[in-house]
Amino acid sequence: MGTVREEVGVTHAAITFDTGALIALERRKERAMKVYTHAKERGFVVATPNVTVAEWWRGRTDRRQAVWRGLLVEPPSDDAVKLAGMALGKIRGATTIDAIVAAFAVQRTGIVYTSDVDDFNALRAFFPALRVFAI
Repeated sequence: MGTVREEVGVTHAAITFDTGALIALERRKERAMKVYTHAKERGFVVATPNVTVAEWWRGRTDRRQAVWRGLLVEPPSDDAVKLAGMALGKIRGATTIDAIVAAFAVQRTGIVYTSDVDDFNALRAFFPALRVFAI
């Protein structure tokens, strides 16, 4: 049996972007552009669970499509959604999508970029391997 990264098809280190990071990237915010460019230059995959797309996608634009093409968008694994559900039971005020993003991230490198640092820091009580960075 391979590693989780091999099982989900990630052969390079991956960082996770949440919905806020996708919005920042779409809007060409300086920090988002730097993080994305830096990651890609160093061979990192920029990944996001497909549930973030429901929060972010508001119709096709050329810019949105360009962002989409630069991401690895995947469904969260069954284990990830189960962990997210457990986290929701433990972390008061956590949202479903944030919990899924956190579980998705810890199955990779544990790195998540977000505009909701406080929300993800709260989730660290359940996901201690989660490393949260502001976008």
